Amino acid sequence: MNAYKSVIGAVFAAAAILPAAAFATTCPADKAGVDVRQMDSTPAKDVTDNVIASIDVAKEPAAIPGRLFRMRQLTIKPGGVVPWHSHANRPAIIYVVKGEVTEYASSCSVPLVHKTGDATPELHVTAHWWKNTGKTTAILISADLLPVDATDPHTM
Repeated sequence: MNAYKSVIGAVFAAAAILPAAAFATTCPADKAGVDVRQMDSTPAKDVTDNVIASIDVAKEPAAIPGRLFRMRQLTIKPGGVVPWHSHANRPAIIYVVKGEVTEYASSCSVPLVHKTGDATPELHVTAHWWKNTGKTTAILISADLLPVDATDPHTM
């Protein structure tokens, strides 16, 4: 029950913050497209992933079968990398708490810089990787709908 209350509190706290948040940089129209950037094999580096909480939403009134509503904190040191991954089956929202990160997305031929206060939707068409190109540690909050059968709770 305490974990449930913590998650509910975190959701309400995020809801209070997000209206003030700016939606992050979007790809310029003349640089956008389908698969304009190929998959990058850069491995994970200097990134930690802490699962804060998760809820089996099949058991909630929303009744989304086979999904966990998961909230994580990603801490990315300068030069750190969140490796290439897809959101084809896992929508998410990223909120930049501190620092800045650069996104390299399959749908944009130029890098996108996300700064403190930015919120970024990651939809089914999103495949990308992130790098902390700043001089300070970046902290992100990720909320996603993870498939229940995911074998790694830290799936990016």
